[in-house]
Amino acid sequence: MINLQEIEGRRIACWVNNGSFLPDRRTLVFIHGSGGDHTNWIQQYTPLKNGFNIAALDLPGHGRSEGPGEREVAAYVEWVKKILDGLGILKPVLIGHSLGAAICLSFVIRYGTAAAAVVPVGGGVKMPVNPMILDGLQQDPAAVIGMAAKFSVAKQNRERFSDLITKSLSLVNPGIIHGDFSACNSLDIAEAVTGIRIPALVICGMEDKMTPPSLSQVIRDGIPGAQLALIEGAGHFVMMENPEAFNTILADFASSLP
Repeated sequence: MINLQEIEGRRIACWVNNGSFLPDRRTLVFIHGSGGDHTNWIQQYTPLKNGFNIAALDLPGHGRSEGPGEREVAAYVEWVKKILDGLGILKPVLIGHSLGAAICLSFVIRYGTAAAAVVPVGGGVKMPVNPMILDGLQQDPAAVIGMAAKFSVAKQNRERFSDLITKSLSLVNPGIIHGDFSACNSLDIAEAVTGIRIPALVICGMEDKMTPPSLSQVIRDGIPGAQLALIEGAGHFVMMENPEAFNTILADFASSLP
C-alpha cells in the first residue's frame, strides 16, 4: 500500500506492507535510482513482503512524492532520514540502486549504525556522468533517455525492458533527472566508505555498462568485510532483469544478519 507523509510541507510517498511493521521481522528499505520511483522494486517487494517489513521510497520529485528533487546526494540522504524517522523505522537494511546506492552508502557514512546493513546495487564510490549526457538532458532529453534505457540493460534483455524504462523515464521532468545525474556526477566517497562498519552486500549485474562491476569491486574492497555478488544475465537494472537471483541473494543476506 502507498503511505503518504507530510514532511516540511511536502507530500512524500512510499510503498509499505499492509498493516503495521511487525517487530519480529527485518525491515528492508529500497531507494530507487535517477528518475525512478518505488515501482522499480516491484519484483522485490511483491515476493518479499511476506517475510520482511518493507518500505520502497519515492524520493522528492519522483513518483508520487512532491518536488522539487535535489542535486546533491547529501540532500537526498537527509530526506531518507526524515522519511525513516516519520515511519518509525529503526535499524533497516538499506538497499539502493545507482543514485540510490550512492544515497544508502552516504547515509551510513553520515549516520553509522542507524542502519543494520547496506546493499548498494549498481553503484560506485565515484559515479561520473558524461558531460554530453548532462547537456543532452537540457537540449534533447528524449534522445538521452532513449539511449540510457537501451544501454542500462543487458543486450539480451533490451526487447523486454528498454521500452518500459524509456516510458517510465519519459514521464519524469527532465530537470529532475538532470539533478539526479548531477548528484551522481559530484559523488566522491572513496575515502569515506572505508569507515563503514556495518555489514555490506554489494550487488551488480555482470553486464552493467552504466556502472560496471569494477566499480562495485572498489566498493567491496573499501568496506571491511563486505560481500560482492555479481549476477549473470543482467545489466544496470539487475533487480528487474534477474529478480529471482537478486531476491535470493538479498533475502539470504538479510536473514543472516544478527
